[in-house]
Amino acid sequence: MSYNLLKGKKGIIFGALDENSIAWKTAERAHEEGAEFVLTNAPIAMRMGTINQLAEKTGSQIIPADATSVEDLENLVEKSMEILGGKLDFVLHSIGMSINVRKGRHYTDQKYDWTQKGTDVSAMSFHKVMQTLYKADAMNEWGSIVALTYMAAQRVFPDYNDMADNKAYLESIARSFGYFFGTDKKVRVNTISQSPTPTTAGSGVKGFEGFFSYAEKMSPLGNATALECADYTITLFSDLTKKVTLQNLFHDGGFSNMGVSTKIMEAFTKD
Repeated sequence: MSYNLLKGKKGIIFGALDENSIAWKTAERAHEEGAEFVLTNAPIAMRMGTINQLAEKTGSQIIPADATSVEDLENLVEKSMEILGGKLDFVLHSIGMSINVRKGRHYTDQKYDWTQKGTDVSAMSFHKVMQTLYKADAMNEWGSIVALTYMAAQRVFPDYNDMADNKAYLESIARSFGYFFGTDKKVRVNTISQSPTPTTAGSGVKGFEGFFSYAEKMSPLGNATALECADYTITLFSDLTKKVTLQNLFHDGGFSNMGVSTKIMEAFTKD
């Protein structure tokens, strides 16, 4: 069902890889709600994914960009405003990568050049994106910038590895840059802390299936899906949330406020 929540709004969506990704679902929902946008991803990710199908479905153009490259981002922002015919109303940062996780390196045995690369891609890129938008005065007043995160930024999830550090840094950047974007440009900046979601990136974490099942049993409402996260993101892009900023918003079926659930207790209680 469409409510025309984003009618006339324009934006950039980072990170759509395939139909399982939250960015992909968000692009579909943004299109349904009347938005126009540019899709972007790193050239290597675009070769791995099927973003051209999404572009065709949503009537969008694709601009390849390495989010760790300020030069690429400047080109992306400039060309996006040309294509869309003006300033932007929303931006989604849905980017994360850990080479240590991908290569199976334990948190206590990191290869630090891999760690730095992961931090640049997963967190520093968010600062680079916002700094580029800020300097170009590319956002309309009451625009909205959203990044996706995970509660391992606050609590220990051992196999999430250095991505937990990256997400903590990402959330700090959202607050710090969000202050300046708010006071100077009247732009909102928030992060969404999503349930474990079976995306290409999320499924790469060791023990994901077991943890996904655990979170489902712990959460009063169960795990939030990628589509449900997309719906929530759309509300943050809309004018219905004009005074919501500097927030880390948990979208996890209640998991983040749970100590233990009856289902979990039953699993560990012997008859």
